[in-house]
Amino acid sequence: MEQDDKLVLLRNYDLWCQLDDVEYEELNVAHHFIEAKKGEYVYFDSHHLNKLYFLKDGYIKIGYVDENGNEIIKEIIKKGEIFGQFSLERNNLNGEFARAYKGNVSLCAFSIEDFEKLLRKKPELAIKYSKQVGEKLRRAEFRLLNMLHKDVRFRLLAFFYHLAIMEGYNGATASFGFANFLTHDDVAKLIGSARQTVTTTLNVLETEGLLKISRKKITIPDMERLKKLVIIT
Repeated sequence: MEQDDKLVLLRNYDLWCQLDDVEYEELNVAHHFIEAKKGEYVYFDSHHLNKLYFLKDGYIKIGYVDENGNEIIKEIIKKGEIFGQFSLERNNLNGEFARAYKGNVSLCAFSIEDFEKLLRKKPELAIKYSKQVGEKLRRAEFRLLNMLHKDVRFRLLAFFYHLAIMEGYNGATASFGFANFLTHDDVAKLIGSARQTVTTTLNVLETEGLLKISRKKITIPDMERLKKLVIIT
């Protein structure tokens, strides 16, 4: 892919839309476009990674392997999101891995130092980035609180409601559907439950008309009804 084509691809996303040619060069992205096939690791058992990654296409599974050899999923990254050292600290990622999920992925990488230089020059980029990081941290906090204090039914309803928001639901329609990129096992790991419990509960929720899930699509028939069940005022 030519350098100009790569710049156009990057500018398609809101975070990078005001990046000019000089700033693009300074970020040094051209030499760090990465293609990974399904199942390949972008990084594995990482500790002192000094890079930030921006996903242009596909899905990335973020997780770690526990002391018993079990894979723990922390997050599923979708296109347009950043992962890696997103806190911009050269800290320990505690053995985190990032792996191409569901299919091939396309992403770009850049060093923390290069990105920090750009943030200092572009306050509007810094604001957009801080909002993205803030949303990422809020999602993590919400998941943790649910796992500590809520039952599986609530966790599932909240998970799919917020997933719909992330997939673009804006209140314009009563129902909302989006592509299903998750297995029951994925969902179970993401909400801190057992796969069989998730499967059983999902069947109940479908019977109640709260969710409709096929292998390819997730549909929420009544978003307002779901919102009332998961939003605590």
